Amino acid sequence: MLQSTAAIALLLCVQSLHGSALPAVSSYEFTAYRMQQYNLGQHKYGCRGAIVVAEARSAEEPSLTRRCVIMKVEDFTTEKYSEAQRQNAAAILILLPQNISSIPHNHFVSQSFMVSESETLLKETLMPVYVAPEDEQLLCMYEEVKQAAATRTSSIFVRVLLGAVEDAPTIVIAAHYDSYGLAPWLSYGADSNAGGVTILIELARLFQKLYSSPRTRPQFNLMFSLTGGGKYNFLGTKRWIEENLDHAESSLLHDNVAFVLCLDTLANGDELYMHVSRPPKPDTPMQSFIQQLEEVVSSRFPWVKVGLVHKKINLVESTVAWEHERYSLRRILGFTLSHLEDPKSELRGSMLDTMSKVDFRKLKRNGIIIAEALARYMYNLSDKVTECMKTHRISSLMSFLTSVPRATQLLDKEPSHILLVNSLEHEFKRYLQQVHRHTFRQDKRDPDITFFDQMSQPIVMYRVKPAAFDLFLGGCIAAYLGIVYYAIQNFGFLYTKLKAAVKTKHH
Repeated sequence: MLQSTAAIALLLCVQSLHGSALPAVSSYEFTAYRMQQYNLGQHKYGCRGAIVVAEARSAEEPSLTRRCVIMKVEDFTTEKYSEAQRQNAAAILILLPQNISSIPHNHFVSQSFMVSESETLLKETLMPVYVAPEDEQLLCMYEEVKQAAATRTSSIFVRVLLGAVEDAPTIVIAAHYDSYGLAPWLSYGADSNAGGVTILIELARLFQKLYSSPRTRPQFNLMFSLTGGGKYNFLGTKRWIEENLDHAESSLLHDNVAFVLCLDTLANGDELYMHVSRPPKPDTPMQSFIQQLEEVVSSRFPWVKVGLVHKKINLVESTVAWEHERYSLRRILGFTLSHLEDPKSELRGSMLDTMSKVDFRKLKRNGIIIAEALARYMYNLSDKVTECMKTHRISSLMSFLTSVPRATQLLDKEPSHILLVNSLEHEFKRYLQQVHRHTFRQDKRDPDITFFDQMSQPIVMYRVKPAAFDLFLGGCIAAYLGIVYYAIQNFGFLYTKLKAAVKTKHH
């Protein structure tokens, strides 16, 4: 028997005509799981539909035609499911408790749902059926459609599409996490680019607190991107952009991207250079953010030098200097923040780039500058933002990131390196609503880059005498062998002489 299940992202768009219990947001994205579909012999079972654009309604509404019916576990019965099918409902969305074990197994609600569930699976339907774990936003939506069934004063529009996107502008914050040096096993990359990754994770933690409340949620999407292969022409970024722009049906990169902020080598120095492929135009989001960043530096850290470095992308060359150039090649505005002015600086790839080269005060200061500039830009503020970056947390993140070498060719082979990448993913999941991990494999026939194995080999060292002793020992051995050879060649003569001498002595 073949089974298939589909996980799909649902986009919830809220359009309230009067006072609403839902937070004042234009949209809310969550993950739902579609009812399975399979064939057994000549029989077909499950849900064939997937895409839905429909208005949300409660199961108590008299008219469900072309509506998305919202139900809790206690609402879902065979009768209501059959009624939704009879009226040609557009879809059914079932809200499942976060802790399913909280429903007693022998409880009436549990028994009723399991019976209805088994009967539903015995039939084939074109009506999409989705299940989503409850959360605060979905429960607010459920209560509003229940209220709308009685008052009919508001409506909620549920849009279920593969890869649906939001209308708010998106700010992408990116960094590469791999290191580079002469010997991969000894390349820990503290400044380049554990510092950039640390600031990125701290930004995710800080802004998660603001996005968790409807009152402090800005009118922007924040996307955090950690990529590998940064030391090899930013291949991870290149493949991810291609995947989202060329192959995905919909992506946040397809729509309103305000700008891309790339973080690279920020753990030292009293300089901040903004590397751009083209000077930002006036009144653009990128120019506004750069102005906010310059104001933060001038007002709080006047000793820090801020500069704009303009470097055109040479299309003839096959390599790029900074990560933002990968986005610029696809006409997405972006820039890289670094304390280095020269992209060819030896500090970007050295075995000596260790924790001893990191100034935690300057790393924290750069994180504060970026966080405050972002907050000022997204919330249109002009005052000082409260500092929330902690030195001990920054130190802990840096120690963790530099605990093992992060060379690209090691990250998918050694258990400790795999654990590091998994831990980064887990850290993201603590703060971000959705975390997606993409793994790209090279084309074996035409790879972008080829790595060779056996980077660590055993070497045996021997202690020996000086060369003069060897010459003396060699001479002694040669003399000894010469004497032995002469004795063998003249054995008869020597034997006769020796015998005569013994006989003379005897007489």
